[in-house]
Amino acid sequence: MNKKLISALLGASLMLGACTDLNETLYDKVSMDDYGQTSNEVQTIVAGAYATLRGYGADTDEGNGANCYPTCEHVFFLSACASDEACIPTRGTDWYDGGRYQQVQYHTWDAQNQMILSAWRYPFIGISKINAIIYQVDQSELTEAAKDKVKAELRGLRAYYYYQLLDQFGAVPITTDFTASGLPQKSSRQEVFNFVEKELTDIMELLPSGVQYARFTQNVANTLLARLYLNAEVYTGTPRWQDCLNACEKVSGYALTANYFDSFKIVNETSSEIIFAIPYDHKQGTVGNYLASMTYHYNQKKAFTADESYPWCGNGICAQPGLYSSFDETDVRRSSLLIGQQKSAKDGSDVLMDDGEPLNYTEEIENYEKAKQNEGARLDKYEWSSTDIWERDNDWVLMRYAEVLMMKAEANFRLGFTATALPFVNQLRVRAGLAELTALTENDLDKEWQHEFVFEGLRRTTNIRFGTFFKPWWNKGETPKYRGVFPIPAEELAKNPNLEQNPDYK
Repeated sequence: MNKKLISALLGASLMLGACTDLNETLYDKVSMDDYGQTSNEVQTIVAGAYATLRGYGADTDEGNGANCYPTCEHVFFLSACASDEACIPTRGTDWYDGGRYQQVQYHTWDAQNQMILSAWRYPFIGISKINAIIYQVDQSELTEAAKDKVKAELRGLRAYYYYQLLDQFGAVPITTDFTASGLPQKSSRQEVFNFVEKELTDIMELLPSGVQYARFTQNVANTLLARLYLNAEVYTGTPRWQDCLNACEKVSGYALTANYFDSFKIVNETSSEIIFAIPYDHKQGTVGNYLASMTYHYNQKKAFTADESYPWCGNGICAQPGLYSSFDETDVRRSSLLIGQQKSAKDGSDVLMDDGEPLNYTEEIENYEKAKQNEGARLDKYEWSSTDIWERDNDWVLMRYAEVLMMKAEANFRLGFTATALPFVNQLRVRAGLAELTALTENDLDKEWQHEFVFEGLRRTTNIRFGTFFKPWWNKGETPKYRGVFPIPAEELAKNPNLEQNPDYK
């Protein structure tokens, strides 16, 4: 299936309208009589569930004041900047915003932080919409067997959202009934883990098999199960390394691309490595994929286009000092980060900042709260083009085969099978232009996770699993254990008295 067809399918979604109140009645927005009775109509409705992956803006009813795009300065930036790979320095009056980014850097966030509100709403809005779509499928004229197959993909997407909530918030409400009244109760982290596991195993045989781009298939479900088991000890206190391996063995039909960056090209839907992605195509009206614009300096347009027509850039998120230099010089993955003097696309001269100083990206950041505009290596992983517009066309990668290899490596290592683990790590190292390892330590594994998946949204989870999250790193002291999950947003607590704040948060 090509990108245009996928985007058209996603664009055909019925916007069912919901807010974080999961019990809001949506009957006035979902016609049960005029649409959704035939197989073709149901498929367009199901497309609405996939469309939820692209998120919602602050200026939409669904966003309700919080940016809920998966690549945005709230949802993605929260996870990345809570990890040891990224930060958002305060540059003069830019990127202070009430101190929300500084809170995340210092691990001092509270329940009023807007980024945490967005990270909560993004999955719960998706869950609410999917519950409504499942209800409409149940009202259709499809056979029960056909309904079950359609609902399998919907339940898989809902499980994906609940995995995010499990990882970031721990104990959250589980709601699956669109018609339920009353405010939902909070479930324990173990109960949320059990729910995600059971949903995925129950629907497995009903899901599409083989390699199907941007659909929730058996391969996607098994990759998500492997993630769940990889982090099971963090989530439940009980390791599930063999279960992780078993799930990984069921993922098939994929191969590493010869070029590491093929999965991040503008036309990346042809990658043999991508297991699951969010399709974007501005010609189909998709919105929300503007991460690249939030990292480059305002004058990067002079380096990318001779006529300075490149979209505006926000000069925000960048790598933490030490990340760029942690890569070996021969590691091709180091090019995921941009440093150095930027040259004019028009005449090759040095690009200057507005103050007349050279636009020379440095790895070091001298003063996090008073950073210079050029400080910090920039995210340069996804391909850019001089014809880019604000809404990029690169599909956003959620899962790829390299992660399956690394999960196999770590699970084997944790089980004591180091010799079995080594070849999986070395496949990635050889592609990156590095020598094969002959021995493997926990630190080696951690570094491979860091370098292979830099700026892909996995680092915070990896930090917690390896225990580094709680140790000091650049511009951050020790982190208390309770901050391994975020607090439930104060705004959500005020709406639902059945919710209890996560322990030790005030």
